[in-house]
Amino acid sequence: MNKCLLLGNGGREAVLAEQISKGFSLYAILPYANPSVVQAVEKSGGKVILGDPFDQELVKKFVQEEKIEACVVSQDNLLQEGLIDLARELGLKTFGPTAKGAKVEWSKSYALDIVQKLAPEMVIRNESIDTLEKLEEVMKNYEEDSFVVKPEGLTGGKGVKVGGIHFNGRQEGMEYAKDCLQADGTVIIQDKVEGREFTVMALTDGKNIVVTPTTFDYPYRFDEDKGPGTGGMGCLSFENGLLPFLEQKDIDQCSKLIKDTIQYVNQDNLEFTGVIYGGFFKCKQGIKFIEFNARFGDPEAINVLNSLETPFCEVMENIWEQKLSEENCKFKKNYTFTVYVVSPDYAIQKADPIEFTLNTKAILESDAKIYFASTKPAGENCYQSVGTSRLFAIHTNGNTLEEARKKAYEAIENNIDRKLDYRKDIGEIYEH
Repeated sequence: MNKCLLLGNGGREAVLAEQISKGFSLYAILPYANPSVVQAVEKSGGKVILGDPFDQELVKKFVQEEKIEACVVSQDNLLQEGLIDLARELGLKTFGPTAKGAKVEWSKSYALDIVQKLAPEMVIRNESIDTLEKLEEVMKNYEEDSFVVKPEGLTGGKGVKVGGIHFNGRQEGMEYAKDCLQADGTVIIQDKVEGREFTVMALTDGKNIVVTPTTFDYPYRFDEDKGPGTGGMGCLSFENGLLPFLEQKDIDQCSKLIKDTIQYVNQDNLEFTGVIYGGFFKCKQGIKFIEFNARFGDPEAINVLNSLETPFCEVMENIWEQKLSEENCKFKKNYTFTVYVVSPDYAIQKADPIEFTLNTKAILESDAKIYFASTKPAGENCYQSVGTSRLFAIHTNGNTLEEARKKAYEAIENNIDRKLDYRKDIGEIYEH
């Protein structure tokens, strides 16, 4: 069996570990013992070591000592730091873009420049600003909070702030823009538009793309889309692969932009394989582009990889051989549902690590799955939070959305520690 290295340690990597371990001997370098990844490694007969996945000398030594043949990276900052570049230098088959390919995510102005060239009608009016004087000049064009502030670099899905939601009034928005400008040297000010937000994700071998079922994400911390933006509190997909407010022509338009972007990025060298997804708005004025991500979304990866009918390891092989197609990358016709469970302080304030109990056996027996993220074991059915991110995701699927939703919430309500928190309205996508 081939040996595959997975770098990263969130809920996205938990589901990737599950899928990779079905066809490869899985290896991992983890900053802490993510229970889902560790279990998948052990099940596959691979090896896990605790260490810093950003430490390229450690990665190189591990690859060479264990004679690893392939590498999967789907974490934004690991991609930006060139871990796929290192894996390629070591002769490994890779799933994920090089640092240059991942620039579509870690430089928002670069991504906007590409879309301006390929599909200018999809670009929302924006200004890329690199001086305080220019920022002050641009801000004169806006009434109160009719704009969006976008940091240039990576922010883990938490950096974009929308007027009237994340800040009130022009002055408050400008102060945040100044902070971004100081941190990155560039900040983007964009018009605020009205519309429904959605993402289109695609697997790619660098030449061909296969679009996955479209997912609906719940990015805000509290019910009714209130509170700060987060890495995502839940996600769902529908049986037909669409969302109720979308038509196939909408997906086709977004897919064309994604495919054209892959061709643009790869025009000189093969910089991009793996996953790319775009965020979009459906507006009265048509489909508008928000941003690109150069890897699986989290929690979207949990929904999409559980929808795969074709084994993920076969999809990886088809990507390496550049023969990816809709015939060899098929998806099931079902509803998928994911809810993230977090500490009460998540996205609100910095908190000390917490210990919590979780009846994992009962959850699995209830036809639900658990994917651990910022969590490590602390005893039997006892866990401890790591850092300040989300703790674990509960995932279900079903023949109807209500069936999947009911299974997920019953698994949570009956088996998790009462001190933990989660959104109660995942699945109610039309009511607010």
